Amino acid sequence: MTPETRKQYMHLHHLRAAGVSVLLECPPDALPAILHWGPDLGPLGDDALEHLAAELRPRSDQTVEVPVRTALVPESRTGWIGMPGLSGHHQGEHWSPAFTAVTHERDGHRLVATATDPHARLGLTLTVELGPSGLLRARAELRNDRDVPYTLEALNLVFPVPGDPADLLDQAGRWSKERIPQRRPLTVGTHLRENRRGRTGADAATVLFAATADLGFRRGEAWGLHVGHSGNHRHYAERTATGRTMLGGGELLLPGEVILAGGESYRGPWVYATYGHGLDQAAHRFHEHLRARPSHPSAPRPVVLNTWEAVYFDHDLDRLLDLADRAARVGVERFVLDDGWFLGRRADNAGLGDWYVDPAVWPEGLHPLVKRVRGHGMEFGLWFEPEMVNPDSDLARAHPDWIMQTGDRLPPPARRQQVLDLTNPDAYAYIKERLLALVAEYELDFIKWDHNRDLVDAGSTTRAGRASVHAQTHAVYRLLDEVRAACPRLEIEACSSGGARVDLGILEHTDRVWASDCIDSVDRQDIMRWTTQLLPPELIGSHIGSGRSHSTGRRHDLPFRAATAFFGHYGIEWDLTSLTGGELDELAAWIDLHKRHRHLLHTGVVVRVDETPQGVRAHGVVARDGSEAIYEIAMLDRPATWPPGMMRLPGLDPGTVYRVRPLMPVASHGAAPAWVSGETELPGSALSAAGIAVPPLFPDQSALVHVVAVG
Repeated sequence: MTPETRKQYMHLHHLRAAGVSVLLECPPDALPAILHWGPDLGPLGDDALEHLAAELRPRSDQTVEVPVRTALVPESRTGWIGMPGLSGHHQGEHWSPAFTAVTHERDGHRLVATATDPHARLGLTLTVELGPSGLLRARAELRNDRDVPYTLEALNLVFPVPGDPADLLDQAGRWSKERIPQRRPLTVGTHLRENRRGRTGADAATVLFAATADLGFRRGEAWGLHVGHSGNHRHYAERTATGRTMLGGGELLLPGEVILAGGESYRGPWVYATYGHGLDQAAHRFHEHLRARPSHPSAPRPVVLNTWEAVYFDHDLDRLLDLADRAARVGVERFVLDDGWFLGRRADNAGLGDWYVDPAVWPEGLHPLVKRVRGHGMEFGLWFEPEMVNPDSDLARAHPDWIMQTGDRLPPPARRQQVLDLTNPDAYAYIKERLLALVAEYELDFIKWDHNRDLVDAGSTTRAGRASVHAQTHAVYRLLDEVRAACPRLEIEACSSGGARVDLGILEHTDRVWASDCIDSVDRQDIMRWTTQLLPPELIGSHIGSGRSHSTGRRHDLPFRAATAFFGHYGIEWDLTSLTGGELDELAAWIDLHKRHRHLLHTGVVVRVDETPQGVRAHGVVARDGSEAIYEIAMLDRPATWPPGMMRLPGLDPGTVYRVRPLMPVASHGAAPAWVSGETELPGSALSAAGIAVPPLFPDQSALVHVVAVG
């Protein structure tokens, strides 16, 4: 190898993990660029690595007379005319920086590049990590070293997609129907998903994929990007006229939101990138990353009863005591009192911000209820909405300057509430004191932390009305961390009008998410199916609702509702005081069944079935060692042919023989398949290739299938 070739090789860093390779080119005079991100390249020697890099480097096109190099943060100085990586200026100057002095440090699968633009006096630090699950993530930090303020407008990271992907897949939705997939052809231009809600949003892209045309859960190739941030953010896919495809994203900054004085820095969120042979493998990388965190819940996820759809604002002690007794009878382990317990809160138009137990409703405080709950051995949790305030509240009347606003006006009301400015030190201190006081008084085990409106015209009065979504988001993160540090055993759920704050940023500070206010089992089939594209089941609140759905009006029987909720963090959102003894016993049997299998459900590998008979939806969880699995077969529509047909069971070990049997009684109409008797034994190869017969179910019915290795 010549000295020049050795010098070039030293600028190449090959990261490999779990079937993924990332090849980075890191010269001393330019920012790092990804030459390959995708399937594992195998163990490459120095010569092979340099030969491959030579093939992967961009060729000259018609833009400029040199090849256009696209770094992790693209620079227009290189000839790049797509979406810029860094946008900003020193009062109109240095709008096109040139980071030409770069040093690199590598520690295993982590690379840190420290770059400067000596002329503009800007510093940029890029951190790139390839985790053990094959999940790639990167973040950028910008520093202003001039005395002149630097106005930052955008700092995006981009990840090149190899080959010629044909499609884009992301998610959309609305309140009570979150994370619905949408797919379209990938064409020249930019597919831009910008969120300006001040929270992640029910319509968030969640994970933006570029994919091959044959993409499914178990087939095709997918490259996906997720911005781990709970405020404003952007995801985009860009295809150039030269055929290059990029996925990019970062925080979306409002005008004037980040102005760096001399010596100040801005650090962007982690941007995550996942590659997979099929959407399941792409999801597994997120799941394994989350499960490897020290903060990931390790104890069995307790079965929850939340009181919202049981009592709403009608906080009658006798009724709630009865509800607690019945919850204990059916096996609930955590009882959560929802909205309506604090001062003046008889409806949603008043009281937010007045975080004191209302003596008019609770003359002895919450102690009688807490005593009953704890007497049954259950944990106790409480609902809060710390970031919001009703104009009709003592807090708003005393401190109108604590409401986020800009100019001479309040933002338009939403849900008859406004946003409390947590960038105001006094407002922050008040909320923190109230939270910690209530956690201490009632020894709370759990907080349902809600957030029920978008941040519109979100300016801070402490910053002369300047846009403050960025600062508010980080104030919320800090508040969550300080509450958890003061109360280490406390768990916190991220709820936001249901599922409008589901992202990896909020999950750095909380313990689970509420996926949707809709627990209608038909809608939840899709909501759970696509939320698991990002999160493992144990982080997703999944409750059994009443027979008639409060959000859709549809009616479903208990087995369908219980089986649909079975795989997530199990719970109940139902007025148990209306149930007969027999109905309570049936519910208790479902909860007991879940408890017996929740270790598998919350540690196993999620599988979603691509090819099912018409009207059938199926998914499951397979033990990591292949020893057992549970699948749900749901009939969501009437098939055009009968009997329904066969369904493959993916994810099993091909060489292992399994016994297949139902995990619950199957409502049969006509002859039931042989496996329903529990006597079918087949190797994993046959179950994956041919499958089992779908039982004859009515629409809106489902069956759970337990597959256990023989011997």
